[in-house]
Amino acid sequence: MSGEVEEMAGGAAKPPGGAGGLSHFDEAGRAHMVDVSAKAETRREAVAGAFVELSEEVLRALPGNPKGNPLEVARFAGIQAAKRTPELIPMCHSLMLSYVDVVAEVVEGGVRIEATAATVAGTGVEMEAMVAASVAALTVYDMTKALDKGIRIREVVLLRKSGGKSGEYRRAPEVSG
Repeated sequence: MSGEVEEMAGGAAKPPGGAGGLSHFDEAGRAHMVDVSAKAETRREAVAGAFVELSEEVLRALPGNPKGNPLEVARFAGIQAAKRTPELIPMCHSLMLSYVDVVAEVVEGGVRIEATAATVAGTGVEMEAMVAASVAALTVYDMTKALDKGIRIREVVLLRKSGGKSGEYRRAPEVSG
């Protein structure tokens, strides 16, 4: 039944769950927290990225922002957000994070953000890295929105991960065309 959607009582679509399906759904199609207690604790690391598209005017104004350095505030916000991920994502496990870092740098057309999270646990830290990158990007927006309401946050992605049963993942480089 790979890729199919079953129908629940009342005609609602049921995401595939249980064996071979989406891990956050049980056999009846109800969302649940996955039991990771039998998984081996291994070192796990994830890196996520985001891009905040800013006009040249906003980029020139970054150093003189009266609220403070937007890139440094975004860095702190991303680190703090990673530690609060299970409060935001309902089925996310609480993890003891070993390491979190966020880098925000001005590049052509905006600010590139890269967030890294690591732990030794029975489940991965992809969500922590993604939340850190997202909140850092939102913080750049918050600190610069007075200059331009057309700021865009885009390309929030998992760049790479390591550890656990699924092993290594590395996002293929974007091909510009």
